[in-house]
Amino acid sequence: MTKNFFFRQLFDRESCTYTYLLADVASKEAVIIDPVIELSDRDAQLVSDLGFKLVYAINTHMHADHITGTGRLKRLVPGARSAISAAAGADADVKLEDGGAVRFGGLELEVRTTPGHTEGCVTYVLHSQRMCFTGDALLIRGCGRTDFQGGSSDTLFDSVHQRIFTLPEDYAVYPAHDYKGQTASSVGEEKRLNPRLTRSRQEFCAIMAGLNLAYPKKIDVALPANRVCGLHNIPDEIAALFAEK
Repeated sequence: MTKNFFFRQLFDRESCTYTYLLADVASKEAVIIDPVIELSDRDAQLVSDLGFKLVYAINTHMHADHITGTGRLKRLVPGARSAISAAAGADADVKLEDGGAVRFGGLELEVRTTPGHTEGCVTYVLHSQRMCFTGDALLIRGCGRTDFQGGSSDTLFDSVHQRIFTLPEDYAVYPAHDYKGQTASSVGEEKRLNPRLTRSRQEFCAIMAGLNLAYPKKIDVALPANRVCGLHNIPDEIAALFAEK
């Protein structure tokens, strides 16, 4: 494990989203993964309190259940840049490709495309700390739904088995959400215990086809906003929350 590494897991109660702050303590450079717009002031204040320089605000995919905080953080923290997968179809300062890297100080996140929940999903792997940030592709004992935004159960099965389960089993898994109060897992745990992804491909696809989940309540607001980094084309009642800040 690399010394001088800072890690903080943050939580949004409404969407059950995990946001992650990572920093190289020596250089003070930091990145934040999957921020939520309503909590961007919290996140910016934490970065300031700890004396870090936020270089990137990044997303694992174009979210349907909340508006990203990347655009708001760029206003609050001058110099920060937004990043997302090129395949996500969203605006950002940096469009990430498979095999690329997000660098901060002496650390770097490897970009692994893991589509299936959406066609633009990526997993960020921090090999030096034996950690991966899986977005909605792999949750703790679950996975993201596959019935919108170009999702595909067949594709997700391949993504998880070929791009995440091939990592060393001791790598910690940090997802974008959890609804039961769990904070982390490991590659080995999920390979053994995930009730969906331990099944055959055919069984997995049948499980996903039978979920019958409700239409995401924020999708009609979140997607248009997230296509433009979370700041433009959002409803007046949401924009008003940040107009004077």
